[in-house]
Amino acid sequence: MKDERTRPWVIVGGGLAAGRAATTLRKEGFDGRLVVIAAENRQPYERPPLSKDYLRGETLFEKLLAAEAGFWSSPDVELMSGRRATSLELDGRRIGLDDGGTVPFGRLLLAIGASPLRPSIPGGSLPFVHLLRTVEDSDRIRADASSAASIAVAGGGWISAEVAASLRQLGHDVTLVMPTAEVLQHHLGPEVGAIYSGVHERHGVRLVRGARVVEVVDDGRGRGLMLSNGDFLRADMVVVGFGTTPNVELAAAAGLEIDGGSGGIAVDAELRTAAPEVFAAGDVASAWHPRYGRRLRVEHWDNARQQGRVAALNMLGRATANDRVPYFYSDQFDLGMETFGLPGDAGELTVRRWPGTDRFVAVWLLEGRAVAAVHGNDFDDSKVIGRLVRERLPLDRDRFLDASIPLAELVPAEQPA
Repeated sequence: MKDERTRPWVIVGGGLAAGRAATTLRKEGFDGRLVVIAAENRQPYERPPLSKDYLRGETLFEKLLAAEAGFWSSPDVELMSGRRATSLELDGRRIGLDDGGTVPFGRLLLAIGASPLRPSIPGGSLPFVHLLRTVEDSDRIRADASSAASIAVAGGGWISAEVAASLRQLGHDVTLVMPTAEVLQHHLGPEVGAIYSGVHERHGVRLVRGARVVEVVDDGRGRGLMLSNGDFLRADMVVVGFGTTPNVELAAAAGLEIDGGSGGIAVDAELRTAAPEVFAAGDVASAWHPRYGRRLRVEHWDNARQQGRVAALNMLGRATANDRVPYFYSDQFDLGMETFGLPGDAGELTVRRWPGTDRFVAVWLLEGRAVAAVHGNDFDDSKVIGRLVRERLPLDRDRFLDASIPLAELVPAEQPA
């Protein structure tokens, strides 16, 4: 432990998990030297606004910072921005850098995140095809969209849906190409997905259902996409959201275990790898979750925020479990939503609707108890919905479907702590 204190503690990563871990270490009393190695040439920042309010030009980059700017000028805190970690030596406890230098570590947190998948199809690397991961990506999308007569967004997930909504809100001609029948169907199922499809179409997004992109074209046929249904979709600009791959190369080369299911760095409930001085958090971590009895790799803002804190506490020896129920939010047009748990992972879906509105609450029930939930525009019930899932409370399905009954009346009174 003495060597772990005299050597610097190192965090590799430039996102929210890295920033949250750094600030937590200082807040919780770590007074040794702290080094953060960030590949991007800027301070660690949050990424969710990149597809929403930042993309629309409503939020300045400074609002995305994962720590107050002054934190990085604190004594014994060194931010090595614009530097890439290229190797990890476990026995000697050293990180190799892209300039040939090395950084020793007493304890190490890998919060390296994930990278978007570029489509492995003809034309997938053409310059008008955009991915979204960094603030520079978001800036380029906004800038290029300003001169595009038509934009195609391809993919069936959250990034695709949010980018399509944001670009449409900016007034652009947008078509969303998705492999499913409904928006976000893979994540939320067809019934809830249909609500999102209706919102997008009502706001002017054209939906191409059940189609995949097989080629990006820029030739005599014009610029656009060839689709699996045989159609050609004209588009001056393309944004793709085909998922991500966790950045595990550093860990894998060092011999750390990579989870065969999710592909992330395998860690226990305290976010520790098989090397006791090495931790992982955020999008790159496949963490054992006591509630679900398996490892999960969760690519959401709240997970990065919570795991950054939990990793820091366990680096300090605080024995804190990563047991928070997964949480996620998304804003698309005038529909705001929150998810609790793992929608679609298990259970039977039942949906409460308010006629004539987009307001809804969807709950997945397993043996009559709530195991996951999603709501849209029902923030007044957010605490109740979250408690339903956290405590796996029983729910009377027939009464739940009656929207005239306040949701709070269906939940047992919370007992004082």
